[in-house]
Amino acid sequence: KNKGSVLIFLFVLLILVDLIKNKAPKNFPPGPPWSLPFVGDLFRIDSDRIHLQVAEFAKQYGNIFSIRMGQRMVFVNGLKPVKEALVEQGENFVDRPSLPLFTDIIQNKGLVASNGYQWKQQRRFALHTLRNFGLGKKSLESQTQVECRFLNEVIGNTQGQPFEPISVVNNAVANIISCLVFGDRFDYSNSYFQTLLKLMNEAVYLEGSIWAQLYNMFPWLMRRLPGPHKKILSHWAIVIGFIKLKIKEHKEDWDSSTPRDYIDTGFNEDNLCYCTLDLFAAGTETTSTTLNWALLYMIKYPEIQEKVQVEIDQVLGPSRLATMADRANMPYTDAVIHEIQRMGNIIPLNLVRLTTEDTTLRGYTIPKVGFFTFQDIIQILYPVHYKKF
Repeated sequence: KNKGSVLIFLFVLLILVDLIKNKAPKNFPPGPPWSLPFVGDLFRIDSDRIHLQVAEFAKQYGNIFSIRMGQRMVFVNGLKPVKEALVEQGENFVDRPSLPLFTDIIQNKGLVASNGYQWKQQRRFALHTLRNFGLGKKSLESQTQVECRFLNEVIGNTQGQPFEPISVVNNAVANIISCLVFGDRFDYSNSYFQTLLKLMNEAVYLEGSIWAQLYNMFPWLMRRLPGPHKKILSHWAIVIGFIKLKIKEHKEDWDSSTPRDYIDTGFNEDNLCYCTLDLFAAGTETTSTTLNWALLYMIKYPEIQEKVQVEIDQVLGPSRLATMADRANMPYTDAVIHEIQRMGNIIPLNLVRLTTEDTTLRGYTIPKVGFFTFQDIIQILYPVHYKKF
């Protein structure tokens, strides 16, 4: 009887602590009127359509609103509010939260999850180094053209028969990134590399699931429980192992006078591994997913595909590969590419951020270290200046 009373007392105490801890600050963005202890508003969220739910919540509570998912998170929806936050007050929203899942995977190092001085140094180093190996230059354009020839050859070998393009498109995009960070490409028949790409895709998919949310809310529990969240950790461990092997191979024949790629110029081996992971994984996944959306839309809208093909034939002819110099002469194709990027919004909620100081956004007060996630970010990064099809 005494044990039961103690348990009830502890349970009530935990609920009170949770309510006090997660009480909304004064003048905080509005949200659902009530939430459950510990899990907050998680029961309201459908992980398969959360990007659509954000728009629905915005209609109900306004473009700036809050939801409790373990901790309180502020959602900013719409082009103008996002622009005010990320452009006009960008310095106030620059940090990343220390999420248990990413802490366990990459120790909050690298380019995506790090903060402050370390992040600025790694970002500056990565941009400077990658530019030396062709980023933003014609040399990278030629590497892209080489990979296009390999990709066209694989597609041509299907002889017009139906085939699954996702794996070869992933491999093609990964090869362009690989040339920058590893100094080499991987053949489409390389089963080990294909497996790595599949593991990366599955890990990214699971990171957007309810399992990742639960892990970040209850890390002490989820670390001990079986489930799909364990695959996230094991998959990334295999990819990180591959990168560490490539770094080891580079060390064995490294020549400081003639660096060949991003790995050869690393100034901190531990951080180098996680920066390389960010560049390789993020660059591959986002680009290949966009290209796969492009293929899907071309199938769905054959009349648009036909107009694009006519412009390609007029400007490039039957065999010449496109260059950036051709962009000005292909306005319709350029417009279609922008529209695909708008409609195939592959990161609709962007990555979670933190406020670096107490901030006011459209009349709402968000305290320092507030969690933020943004929608409509693609429209800021890729502004569309064309009418829809």
